[in-house]
Amino acid sequence: MNAEGLTKSALLLMSIGEEEAAEVFKYLAPREVQKIGATMAALKNVTREQLDNVMTEFVHQAEQHTALSLDSSEYIRSVLTKALGENKAGALIDRILQGSDTSGIEGLKWMDSGAVAELIKNEHPQIIATILVHLDRDQASEIVALLTERLRNDVLLRIATLDGIQPAALRELDDVLTTLLSGSDNLKRAPMGGIRTAAEILNFMSSNHEESVLSNVKDYDAELAQKIIDQMFVFENLLDLEDRAIQLLLKEVESETLIVSLKGAQPGLRQKFLSNMSQRAAELLSEDLDSRGPVRVSEVEQQQRKILQIVRNLAENGQIQLGGKAEDAYV
Repeated sequence: MNAEGLTKSALLLMSIGEEEAAEVFKYLAPREVQKIGATMAALKNVTREQLDNVMTEFVHQAEQHTALSLDSSEYIRSVLTKALGENKAGALIDRILQGSDTSGIEGLKWMDSGAVAELIKNEHPQIIATILVHLDRDQASEIVALLTERLRNDVLLRIATLDGIQPAALRELDDVLTTLLSGSDNLKRAPMGGIRTAAEILNFMSSNHEESVLSNVKDYDAELAQKIIDQMFVFENLLDLEDRAIQLLLKEVESETLIVSLKGAQPGLRQKFLSNMSQRAAELLSEDLDSRGPVRVSEVEQQQRKILQIVRNLAENGQIQLGGKAEDAYV
């Protein structure tokens, strides 16, 4: 959930009353509660217009989802994907719909990252990796950053090469957390870990830690390291960039590259670019997108990779900031 979404959620919950807001919080994940709560505490001088806009948008959205005949699984996928984005919602949807039994980890999600790091730092790296893949990516990143460099590198490498969790590993995790997990040897492996998980955790880490981890992975397997890099900041993540960053990016991207890339992008991302262009430029781009015929997926992906490389270059030069990479305050 981006900053705008957090603000809207906070305004809505502050508008509906204490009892109703408390009921809503019961259905949120721990990190969502923390983020929305912090946003609520930081809100100052809220105008009537802001409240009216949020309530109007909420009513409009609610009216679109009142049909009880909807398939519940599809409804959950649709709502969570719209609320959190496809990447962030993916793991949460899998946990909800597959009913993965990770109840022993739920308590860790409410704990301070420093306390969790202190709790698990002396465990085997494989156990730490197993724990971290069940946590939200930003929390896992905070925990990893508090580990020693050697342990941090080892853990991220294990996460990247983890293609599932066997019941035996869950039982070992159960011993570490002194909780009971249900299951048997006949359970399917939970689809946790892997390249995407490692990349998502690295996305929230500082640049220094990121470079150290990737260097370690590259020494182990250069191809694996490149696959992680390719997954670290995907094209849809551009939606989370600030408007100023998009404006800088537009100055560096060729028109043809932008047109082909946006042919395969979600409507919200298209609008993100259009809203950061002059009216005339936006009209021309819209016309080009509408008139352009079908484009091969491979070509779209190739052009999107070009834009992502420009984004990484801008970030490395300090011109823009990617999510979770800030290490120091501005002076």
